[in-house]
Amino acid sequence: MASYDENVQKIKEIVCDILEIEEDEVTETSLFKEDHAADSLRSIEILANLEKEFSITIDQSELARMVNLKGVYEVVSQAAGW
Repeated sequence: MASYDENVQKIKEIVCDILEIEEDEVTETSLFKEDHAADSLRSIEILANLEKEFSITIDQSELARMVNLKGVYEVVSQAAGW
């Protein structure tokens, strides 16, 4: 089982890959939509990739919380039971 730090790094890699930004461009609290020009389709893409990577199911209602890395970490860790 991967460590928390490895999981956090993997989440960041997925998000940066989908948003087409460098890892040093995103912070825990930078907003995907406002700071990185992400649209709702990218949010759904992030959700789908996280579900696949971590073998979890995330309710689409959680997208409202997934506006930055901190929110994504919270949603994924809750869904994965970390």
